[in-house]
Amino acid sequence: MVIAVAAAAFANDPTDPTGTWKWSTMSPNGEIPTTLKLDLKNGKIAGAYSNQFGDKAISNASLRDDVIRFEVVRDLGGKKYVVKYQGKIEGNTIKGTVEAPSHDGGEAQKLDWSAKRTTKESAGDAKQ
Repeated sequence: MVIAVAAAAFANDPTDPTGTWKWSTMSPNGEIPTTLKLDLKNGKIAGAYSNQFGDKAISNASLRDDVIRFEVVRDLGGKKYVVKYQGKIEGNTIKGTVEAPSHDGGEAQKLDWSAKRTTKESAGDAKQ
Protein backbone atom coordinates (compact mmCIF):
# COMPACT_ATOMS: atom_id res chain seq x y z
CA MET A 1 0.00 0.00 0.00
CA VAL A 2 2.79 2.43 0.89
CA ILE A 3 4.58 1.62 -2.39
CA ALA A 4 1.43 2.28 -4.42
CA VAL A 5 0.90 5.63 -2.67
CA ALA A 6 4.53 6.65 -3.29
CA ALA A 7 4.30 5.65 -6.96
CA ALA A 8 1.05 7.57 -7.39
CA ALA A 9 2.56 10.65 -5.73
CA PHE A 10 5.57 10.48 -8.06
CA ALA A 11 3.31 10.07 -11.12
CA ASN A 12 1.45 13.25 -10.16
CA ASP A 13 4.59 15.20 -9.21
CA PRO A 14 4.05 18.79 -10.44
CA THR A 15 7.80 19.14 -11.06
CA ASP A 16 8.05 16.04 -13.30
CA PRO A 17 9.10 17.49 -16.68
CA THR A 18 7.95 14.44 -18.71
CA GLY A 19 5.98 15.38 -21.81
CA THR A 20 6.00 17.61 -24.86
CA TRP A 21 6.74 21.31 -24.37
CA LYS A 22 6.30 24.07 -26.96
CA TRP A 23 7.33 27.70 -27.29
CA SER A 24 8.31 30.27 -29.91
CA THR A 25 11.35 32.49 -30.02
CA MET A 26 11.39 35.78 -31.90
CA SER A 27 14.40 36.27 -34.14
CA PRO A 28 15.35 39.02 -36.61
CA ASN A 29 14.02 36.65 -39.32
CA GLY A 30 10.69 35.98 -37.60
CA GLU A 31 9.20 33.51 -35.16
CA ILE A 32 10.91 30.16 -34.49
CA PRO A 33 8.49 27.52 -33.12
CA THR A 34 10.28 24.94 -30.95
CA THR A 35 9.29 21.56 -29.49
CA LEU A 36 11.00 19.80 -26.60
CA LYS A 37 10.16 16.22 -25.59
CA LEU A 38 11.35 15.30 -22.10
CA ASP A 39 11.51 12.03 -20.21
CA LEU A 40 12.40 11.49 -16.55
CA LYS A 41 13.54 7.92 -15.80
CA ASN A 42 15.48 6.72 -12.77
CA GLY A 43 16.16 10.33 -11.77
CA LYS A 44 17.74 11.22 -15.14
CA ILE A 45 16.36 13.59 -17.75
CA ALA A 46 16.62 12.87 -21.47
CA GLY A 47 15.10 14.89 -24.24
CA ALA A 48 14.86 15.82 -27.89
CA TYR A 49 14.80 19.44 -29.07
CA SER A 50 13.36 20.32 -32.48
CA ASN A 51 12.94 23.50 -34.52
CA GLN A 52 13.50 24.74 -38.08
CA PHE A 53 17.24 24.13 -37.68
CA GLY A 54 16.73 20.40 -37.06
CA ASP A 55 16.45 17.87 -34.26
CA LYS A 56 18.98 17.53 -31.48
CA ALA A 57 19.27 15.58 -28.22
CA ILE A 58 19.66 17.79 -25.15
CA SER A 59 22.76 17.45 -22.98
CA ASN A 60 23.84 18.23 -19.40
CA ALA A 61 20.22 18.02 -18.23
CA SER A 62 19.41 18.29 -14.53
CA LEU A 63 16.39 18.76 -12.30
CA ARG A 64 16.81 20.08 -8.77
CA ASP A 65 13.59 20.67 -6.87
CA ASP A 66 11.52 22.55 -9.48
CA VAL A 67 14.39 23.99 -11.58
CA ILE A 68 15.35 22.32 -14.86
CA ARG A 69 18.59 23.00 -16.73
CA PHE A 70 19.79 21.64 -20.06
CA GLU A 71 21.91 22.55 -23.07
CA VAL A 72 21.40 22.31 -26.81
CA VAL A 73 24.58 22.12 -28.89
CA ARG A 74 24.25 23.33 -32.47
CA ASP A 75 26.72 23.26 -35.35
CA LEU A 76 25.98 26.24 -37.56
CA GLY A 77 28.28 26.66 -40.52
CA GLY A 78 31.03 24.59 -38.91
CA LYS A 79 30.92 26.58 -35.67
CA LYS A 80 29.64 25.00 -32.44
CA TYR A 81 27.12 26.95 -30.35
CA VAL A 82 25.93 25.90 -26.88
CA VAL A 83 22.54 27.31 -25.88
CA LYS A 84 21.82 26.99 -22.13
CA TYR A 85 18.27 26.76 -20.81
CA GLN A 86 17.18 27.18 -17.19
CA GLY A 87 13.64 27.37 -15.92
CA LYS A 88 11.27 26.82 -13.03
CA ILE A 89 8.56 24.21 -13.58
CA GLU A 90 5.11 25.23 -12.36
CA GLY A 91 2.57 22.61 -13.44
CA ASN A 92 2.39 22.78 -17.23
CA THR A 93 4.63 25.85 -17.58
CA ILE A 94 8.38 26.39 -17.51
CA LYS A 95 9.56 29.98 -17.11
CA GLY A 96 13.19 30.97 -17.08
CA THR A 97 16.08 32.19 -19.19
CA VAL A 98 18.06 31.13 -22.22
CA GLU A 99 21.72 32.01 -22.60
CA ALA A 100 22.72 32.02 -26.26
CA PRO A 101 26.22 32.78 -27.58
CA SER A 102 26.66 35.74 -29.86
CA HIS A 103 27.31 34.85 -33.50
CA ASP A 104 30.01 37.52 -33.74
CA GLY A 105 31.96 36.36 -30.68
CA GLY A 106 30.57 39.07 -28.41
CA GLU A 107 28.86 38.67 -25.05
CA ALA A 108 26.20 35.95 -24.76
CA GLN A 109 22.57 37.06 -24.91
CA LYS A 110 20.16 36.27 -22.08
CA LEU A 111 16.54 35.97 -23.11
CA ASP A 112 13.33 35.13 -21.27
CA TRP A 113 11.96 31.65 -21.96
CA SER A 114 8.44 30.36 -21.36
CA ALA A 115 7.26 26.92 -22.49
CA LYS A 116 3.86 25.22 -22.19
CA ARG A 117 3.39 21.47 -21.85
CA THR A 118 1.03 20.18 -24.53
CA THR A 119 1.05 16.53 -23.38
CA LYS A 120 2.33 14.61 -20.37
CA GLU A 121 3.13 11.59 -22.53
CA SER A 122 6.75 10.52 -22.27
CA ALA A 123 8.84 10.31 -25.44
CA GLY A 124 8.98 6.52 -24.99
CA ASP A 125 5.17 6.31 -24.83
CA ALA A 126 4.59 8.29 -28.03
CA LYS A 127 2.58 6.50 -30.69
CA GLN A 128 4.33 6.13 -34.04
